[in-house]
Amino acid sequence: MSAVPDFSLSGRVAIVTGASRGLGVAIAEGLAEQGSRVVLSSRKQEDLDREAERLNARFAEGTAMAVAAHAGREADLRRLVEATMERFGRVDILVNNAGTNPYFGPLIDAQPAIWDKTFEVNLRGYFLLSQLVYRAWMEVNGGVIVNVASTGGLRPSFGLGVYDITKAGVIMLTRQLARELGGKVRVNCIAPGLFKTRFAEALWGNETILNRVLTSNPMGRIGDPPEIAGAVVFLASDAASYVNGEVLVVDGGG
Repeated sequence: MSAVPDFSLSGRVAIVTGASRGLGVAIAEGLAEQGSRVVLSSRKQEDLDREAERLNARFAEGTAMAVAAHAGREADLRRLVEATMERFGRVDILVNNAGTNPYFGPLIDAQPAIWDKTFEVNLRGYFLLSQLVYRAWMEVNGGVIVNVASTGGLRPSFGLGVYDITKAGVIMLTRQLARELGGKVRVNCIAPGLFKTRFAEALWGNETILNRVLTSNPMGRIGDPPEIAGAVVFLASDAASYVNGEVLVVDGGG
């Protein structure tokens, strides 16, 4: 066995949700750089087609495929897995990255509809897609699941209570699946801090919030999307072959 970790993903196929922008695009590109073929998924086909075309132009035709799907709807997720299996015949890596946060404010004032929508995408969808991929390929052939949570799932923050609770759920989902599936499937979690994405613009675009983050962060800055890709590639690769059920915090030490 080589003493040098192997980060190559050549010959593997990955599904990445929330892959039309932000962290999802960076993750998909990082996986493709290491040789994986990638299936990009989010709600809008046009945005996915643009990113798939860019990746195919950069790497090789056939590297990326775009499949629009709502991350919280079982029928859409089933169609996503079926399309992937039909095209590539395998799903070695699943990156659950899709997310929504329709509410910013005191937790006690959150309406039931907000809870339902946030849980549907951020937690229920992660479970459903993991289940579908497991049954379609990983149960027999093994694989890797990487769930994208948040540092909000580790500690409370004002205004993001519902979102943070779903991300805490993602962390426990990760640990539970790792415990149950660890013989063949490794399941790990990324917990990003504040990154400069459109999704998080309400936070980094707020001068008060941004200054608070910058003051408390040892690196004195927020993250750029490409900086998340290396963490996902590591967990997806054989370099992490004995890493299971872990939460990898990527927040600059903040």
